[in-house]
Amino acid sequence: MDENEIDDCIIVGGGPGGLTAAIYLARYHLSIRLFDCGTSRAVLIPRTNNHAGYPDGIPGIELVGNMLAQAEKFGVVREEKKVVHLAKAGDRFIVGTDEGTFTARSVLLATGVFNRHPPGMSDDFHDKVMAKCLLRYCPVCDGYEVTDKRVGIIGTGEHGTAEALFLRGFTRDITLIAPRGEHNLSGECMDQLDEAAIARTQGPCGRYEIRGDRLAVETAEGWLEFDSVYPALGSDIRSELAQAVGAKCGENGCIVVDDHMRTSVPGLYAVGDVVKGLDQIGHAMGGAGIAATDIRNTLAEQRPIRR
Repeated sequence: MDENEIDDCIIVGGGPGGLTAAIYLARYHLSIRLFDCGTSRAVLIPRTNNHAGYPDGIPGIELVGNMLAQAEKFGVVREEKKVVHLAKAGDRFIVGTDEGTFTARSVLLATGVFNRHPPGMSDDFHDKVMAKCLLRYCPVCDGYEVTDKRVGIIGTGEHGTAEALFLRGFTRDITLIAPRGEHNLSGECMDQLDEAAIARTQGPCGRYEIRGDRLAVETAEGWLEFDSVYPALGSDIRSELAQAVGAKCGENGCIVVDDHMRTSVPGLYAVGDVVKGLDQIGHAMGGAGIAATDIRNTLAEQRPIRR
């Protein structure tokens, strides 16, 4: 293959992390491709209020749109392709998509995670209540918005307990709802919930209604209405591509990286929630800047960047 046909870096994922990396790499005069299948969680955020620089907050779709416009200014082209395969041949990466195969000197994964939806909730209804801020996933991002509001948490066990205790710092009115049948709570979890005066009720969940400005959830004790509901059901880490090429992952599936966002496979980088499920745009963007600069410096050691 002609060396000129090999990309310096292929970025997988067009959310804040992937787009930040694209901006950096394009401004380093590297040849890059940005593949995105359109499933970034950031575009679903009705309004992010803790992203610095926007005093009145900014809708996620607008923020991502602004970032894409900035990347395009420097020559980045977002290609709507789904990456289905990743392999390494020598010091090159083979990136297989649903529309062809490409070769790169390095790859950056910004594939994120998928939040598990409440049981029985249709995709259309899910997106509707998300847009109305009746359903939320990130108490770190928007716990402030539910201050002194009535909050329901669909979850159980240690994960559900931890989410309830975190949100207890914003409101006293919290109910932990078992997603299916009875709660699975240890004695320690029950003691912590009781001490924090957090109510709990059994499931099953499965039916939901919008009632005015509230989301109603059917439980074993009947319908309960909340100003906002948080699913605490865990996430699916999108680290399959990294695993396919032999990159080290943690027990929870997150990709293991060093301080330069390098994985255990030379030339493969990862940033954002696929590395650590902090669910923070700023975290993904910061990691992307670190990774992009290391990619530039590493490639510069191999060959001149500008000819």
